[in-house]
Order: sequence, then C-alpha cells, then structure tokens
Amino acid sequence: MSGHLGAAMRTLVVGLILSLSMPSLSMAVAASPNFVELAKKLKPTVVNIRTAKVIKPRSNLQRPRMQSPFDNFFEEFFGQFNGQMPQQRQRREQSLGTGFIISTDGYILTNNHVVSGADEVMVKLSDGREIKGEIKGTDEKLDLALIKISDKEVFPSADLGDSDALEVGEWVMAIGNPFGLSQTVTAGIVSAKGRVIGNGPYDDFIQTDASINPGNSGGPLFSAAGKVIGINTAIIAGGQGIGFAIPINMAKGIITQLRDSGKVTRGYLGVRFQPLTADLAKSFGLESEKGALIANVEKDTPAEKAGLKAGDVILEYDGKPVNEGNELPRYVAATPIDKKVKVLVFREGRKQEFTVVVGQLKGTDPETTVSGGKESEKLGITVQELTGELAARLNIKDSKGGLVVTEVKPGSPAEEAGTVAGSIIVEINGQRPDTMEKYSAAVARVKKGDVVRLLLKRPDGSVHYVAMKAE
Repeated sequence: MSGHLGAAMRTLVVGLILSLSMPSLSMAVAASPNFVELAKKLKPTVVNIRTAKVIKPRSNLQRPRMQSPFDNFFEEFFGQFNGQMPQQRQRREQSLGTGFIISTDGYILTNNHVVSGADEVMVKLSDGREIKGEIKGTDEKLDLALIKISDKEVFPSADLGDSDALEVGEWVMAIGNPFGLSQTVTAGIVSAKGRVIGNGPYDDFIQTDASINPGNSGGPLFSAAGKVIGINTAIIAGGQGIGFAIPINMAKGIITQLRDSGKVTRGYLGVRFQPLTADLAKSFGLESEKGALIANVEKDTPAEKAGLKAGDVILEYDGKPVNEGNELPRYVAATPIDKKVKVLVFREGRKQEFTVVVGQLKGTDPETTVSGGKESEKLGITVQELTGELAARLNIKDSKGGLVVTEVKPGSPAEEAGTVAGSIIVEINGQRPDTMEKYSAAVARVKKGDVVRLLLKRPDGSVHYVAMKAE
C-alpha cells in the first residue's frame, strides 16, 4: 500500500514539475491570420506593371547589360541572341514588375528598377484592365518610383502601416507578379529586421521567408492586419526563403516629395565615418561599441561649422541613439534641410553636445568606411618619410610630405586590420607624427598587448581609423 502511495506521489510531483516548466500550448502558438479574407480584400490594390523601352543598335556585338537582376527575365531568355546577330536592329525590350495603389486618385508605388529607363509604362489592374501610367518621380538611392494612372475614377487603395512597430516572427503576406504569374499570393513571417545587404548607404531591409521571385519587385508586403509594411525589392540568387523589403516608414517621406516635386532631397552633414570595433572603442575609452566614429570632416560643411572633428564618436543624433554606424546615414538623410539638430558625441573621455544645421546632400552618397591601416615593427609595418620620389613610386598624388607605410608584413596586426602600402599616417594615438622621430617615440611607448589607434589616409584618398594590439 505504501509502495503504491509512494509511486503515486512521485507521479504527481513529476507532473507538477512538467506543468510548471512547460508553457501552455495555447500561449505559445499564435493564431495565423485569415489569409483568404486578406487576399480578397487586398488583391484589388495590387497592380502588375509592364514596361517597354526601345533599344537602339550598338556599335559592338556585346550583349546589352540587363536593367535589373530581378525583373527583366525576358532579356534573360531572349536577349542573348540579339547580341550575336551580325547586324543589330532597333528593338523593344520588355520587363514585368509589381506595384500597389496608395491613394484613391491612382498613385502607385513601385521600385525604381522596375521602371528605370522605360519609354512606356502600362498598369494592369486586378480586374484585367490596362491603363497607361506616368512616372511622376523616382529615387535611385532608395529604389522607389511613383506612378500616376491617368484614369479619373476612384481606385481601391492600400493602407500604409508602421514598419517600426513590426516584430520578428510576425505573419506577413506578399502579393505580386512573379515570372508574369499575376496576382500571386504568398505568406510567411518576418525573418529579421535592419538587414544591410550592400545595396546602398540607406540599407535597412526587412527579411522575410514569404516567397519572393523575379516579378515581385515593387509589390507590397502586408502585415496580418492588412497594412503595407514593406516594398518587396531584392532576393538572393540561389537562396530560398530569403527575400528583402524596404520598410514602408522609410518610403513615406519619399512618397510626399515625389508627389510634390518629382525629386528627393536629403540631409547632409559632411562627415565620413566608420563603425566602431571593440579595439577602437577601447582605445577611445568607450565601454561599448555603440556609435559612429567620425574618420574625416570635410571642409566648409555643416559638421565642420558645428565643431565636429575626426575622432568624435556620435552617440545620439536628433534625440535618437546611434547603436550602429550604418544607422547614421538614414537619420541624416531623413532630416529636413536647414533643421537645427542636437548631436551628442564622445570626445576625449567625456560626452559633449553640438548643434548642427543640416545641409542638403548633392551628388554623391555619404560613405560608410570600414577598417584601415596600422603601425611600425610592433605593428607589422615599415614607415618612411614621404618624398617626391617615393610618392611617384607608390603612385601617391598628394606628396606634401609626412609619413607613409611602405611595407605591410604578412600575418601582422596591420595586415589583419586591412592596412595597405601607400597609406599616409595622419595620427597615432591622437598625436600627429610629422617626423620619423615623433613616430618612433610614439611607437616606443607602446607595450605588447596595448591597443594602438591610427588615422590613415589610404591611396584612394579615403581616411580611416584603425586599431590593433601591438605584438
């Protein structure tokens, strides 16, 4: 009897332990959206975009370069024969993409690469009608385009959601035109946020495993609530379940500018920066790697006028924390021109605040620079004073003197940091070594294991901070 009671007690205890350690299944599994009703409601807001452009004969027989790696698949199958014909003729090149209606008066958002260079844009609605579209404006940097349908009727439009509130694991649905198969619905979840894929300085993609293929570009990524939270833009060749969408919040301000003026203006500081590494952060006395390290401040720019300088680490911009260096270009670009912005920086061991009057970006993009070069024998480099003869041999255009790295030892800390011969040493641990004596004295103070920070001007003219541990 007692044995049976003991066994029962043990079973009860084990059951209690399991019930306490395992969450309820009803709490762990979230209900999936009603995709049937979502598709019925949202498909009328999604359109197929067909573009055509006239390709003039070329003087050579090389195959023309494709406009887009995602959508121009007609050229993929047929274009190769055109480049091999003995006599080329004028021809029409077509491509397909997707867009979605964002206002009842017929404004449509899509990718710039869907309509770039098009001589004709035709928009096919969900009911089968085709209407000629007009490109109202494009933004190459963010890969967006705004199209207007000339028809005067009232159109069904998609509601724009809040991509900032989106969380990894949420259900999403894509509607598009993959491989010309119109009104295709796919579903998945948000796989990641803030993806940087090398598309440009404003990369901040939503990654999803909802099926996205050539032809989906420019189409909407909907939340479970039926609101647009992204614009499907890119895929990885050969990858499965990996698609990328531009967050809709990044596009909202661009849409307004394209609608009002047909072009986009962006804020500008005039700094070149690089992300912080653990060694760089330690060399500056920072407790974490959060922030954007200013490598160079261009002359006569908002940053220089505000008092910012190389070596400053930007911790906050306009009240927003800068956790990673690649966030800064997006913050600055979205800032209205002439707005006064507070910038919190870490300089010489303490935090300081500056006020910058944001300028307008012209021509080139802000650059995100990474890594650079290193120091002498302890660091694995050979340094010499820069002479005219040495500048000519190393193909250095700026030969105004100073010290130059002439050799980088294989496997050294300098090589691991990305140092290349021909880099001019601007600073070592915050000091400017304009002579070999000063440089040698600075290196002599370095002990094994110390973190050494260099500011280098590389042969391509870019300026970088690098940090390494001395051997």
